[in-house]
Amino acid sequence: MNDRDQRRDIRPSLVFLSGELIAVPIPLEREEVTLGRALETDVRINDTQVSRQHAKIVAVHDAERNVTDYVLNDLDSRNGTFLNGRRIRRETLDNGDKITIGDTILRFDQLDEIDREYQRLVHRLISHDDLTGLLSSRSFFSELRREASRATAEGRPFCVLMMDGDNFKGVNDTYGHLTGSKTLEEIGFSIMTSLRSGDAAARFGGDEFAAFLLDADLAQGLVAAERIRSTIEDYTFSVVRQGSKDTHHITMSIGVSSFPTDSSDPIELVEMADSALYRSKREGRNRVSAYRDISDKELRVSLQPRRA
Repeated sequence: MNDRDQRRDIRPSLVFLSGELIAVPIPLEREEVTLGRALETDVRINDTQVSRQHAKIVAVHDAERNVTDYVLNDLDSRNGTFLNGRRIRRETLDNGDKITIGDTILRFDQLDEIDREYQRLVHRLISHDDLTGLLSSRSFFSELRREASRATAEGRPFCVLMMDGDNFKGVNDTYGHLTGSKTLEEIGFSIMTSLRSGDAAARFGGDEFAAFLLDADLAQGLVAAERIRSTIEDYTFSVVRQGSKDTHHITMSIGVSSFPTDSSDPIELVEMADSALYRSKREGRNRVSAYRDISDKELRVSLQPRRA
């Protein structure tokens, strides 16, 4: 890296060109960066075709030339590491080189801060719903699968929530689609502000939303879901009409499932929470239902303060 590059703060990075993390830039800030399917790798690729420890990139410093080369090494992976379409064992990377591991393609780039911010913006546009700012359904499932892997490895619970606005069609019919869109935006904001840091929420489409709650058992998930439900019920929603100060109200039905008690499969957990959601709908709307019943005793024990 020369003086001009230092002034521009150019850093070597890997940019995902496919897969769940598309457009995400990963700075190569360590002397060695491992890639693979294992939780402990530096760049984790959730793909069954990828070995647990698949490849690594090593920084090789050349004092005479005053440069640092980055060398890609295959770690005896089952399906191989490919550079620009060619299977390799060890190869020095050039700017723009494309690395293929399983079904995932990454590009080696020397990025300045403007480049890195651009890549982050592109990823956000791809991975988030543009109306509410919440995750897209695809990104939600990606995050949920990662959380299921972490929870399995660490023996921690988490909960999945499926949420749906009650009689939302009436909002569009009564106040128009601009108000409907504004209502969805405000529902997304209400859900996001009701969750803790680290929890994740998504818009699945229409007026259907989802969330998962870290380190929460079923009882704690029900309490969080009730907090969201009551927040929506009490919220004063805007009516978008020139010169109007009118407002309206809407309610939400919610279903909750828990990992690993209900299931250890993330897709099945979503289906179970969705089943509980429609139980809420059948039983009168504007309520929270669990996939499985929970006793009052279990609820009290679960919600007692925990010792550090």
